[in-house]
Amino acid sequence: MTIKLRLKIMIFLQFFIWGSWLVTLGSYMINTLGFSGAQVGTIYGASGLASLIMPSLVGIIADRWMKANRLYGICHFLGAISLLIAAQVSDPTAMFWVMFFNAVVFVPTISLSYTISYISLEKAGLNTTKEFPGVRVYGTVSFIFAMWLISLGGFELSNMQLYIAAGAAVLLALFSLVLPDCPTSNDKTDKSWTSRLGLDAFVLFKQKRMAVFFLFAMLIGAALQINLAFANPFLHDFALNPAYEDSLAVKYPSILLSLGQFSEIIFILAIPFFLRKFGIKTVMLLSMAAWTLRFVLLGFGDPTGLGFAFLLLSMIVYGVAFDFFNISGSMFVDKEVDRRIRGSAQGLFMTMVNGLGAYLGAVISGRVVDYLTVDGIKDWQSIWLVFAAYTLVLGILFAVSFKSKKSPDAVDSVNKAAQSV
Repeated sequence: MTIKLRLKIMIFLQFFIWGSWLVTLGSYMINTLGFSGAQVGTIYGASGLASLIMPSLVGIIADRWMKANRLYGICHFLGAISLLIAAQVSDPTAMFWVMFFNAVVFVPTISLSYTISYISLEKAGLNTTKEFPGVRVYGTVSFIFAMWLISLGGFELSNMQLYIAAGAAVLLALFSLVLPDCPTSNDKTDKSWTSRLGLDAFVLFKQKRMAVFFLFAMLIGAALQINLAFANPFLHDFALNPAYEDSLAVKYPSILLSLGQFSEIIFILAIPFFLRKFGIKTVMLLSMAAWTLRFVLLGFGDPTGLGFAFLLLSMIVYGVAFDFFNISGSMFVDKEVDRRIRGSAQGLFMTMVNGLGAYLGAVISGRVVDYLTVDGIKDWQSIWLVFAAYTLVLGILFAVSFKSKKSPDAVDSVNKAAQSV
């Protein structure tokens, strides 16, 4: 197999695992296991809590001591075991700890898959800014495939989604054996303890521009986690109204949500153009604006008529909201940092997004949902509008805080790389 084909298969399986349960686990826990909004938020926050340390730590190990592709396979094997255990759990506390361990070993594999891709593409003499979106899009395709499989199979409210994810994790652990080798750094010139421990990426916080970037990456990560935890339960709640019982949104909510992933496919491929034309600041602002619009549209959406049109539009803008922040941010970090610390830098980015951001987003949003629930009925419109106000304020603050490089000697390195596209 060519390097690009192997990377596409890796990315496909990586996001198939996540797509099998990430969107629907909240509905399974609320509707089947009877968990509260706060409990669901806390369990989703487990990934954020684990991600405070693990992506950076695993990135450091990949940079210094173990080949990224080997470490990648070990993590997925352990992740498969934890998913099999989670399928048997019905207590919220036990579910939290099992999913916490799953996050410990799974979340770092996202940044590892990016690192493996960047290194492998460069070794093949390919331009990463041009080629990586074409590889990463297979992750979106697989996420859609997984969501459709779970929905059409009738597994949205079943633990079968966890068994399917576990099977895919075992397959990916085996496939990692044929991934290209990613050598560790042999540089011995810097003898500081910071370098020896692999903590070089944290030096990025000394640069004001990068510190601001990572701060807002964390805050946007909160918006992503809000969406992941509660978009599917929101659609399931329309089943409480008999007028909506035969609608697509009620019968196959994951299929409706998967339209957002179809939108991702389009906008992933548009990333090189937007980075070249507008730069990272504008791309990130477009992401924040899209999050605000998505939440507003969800707030006014319902399964019929104009309301359904709002739901459809919310799925379209999701592609901009996710891709222009998550994928563009990862590419920006890779181009900004020294080659020797790219693994730990990707881990740091993942820590801010899926660590601090995800934890805060999941826990706080769970409490917002419970606060706006009266007699068991959730006021979803108010809930979504609160989240929309959050991302609107976030965009305004980012616009005035993040400075683009202006001088000829300090041109944004992302734009430099994108010139070759």
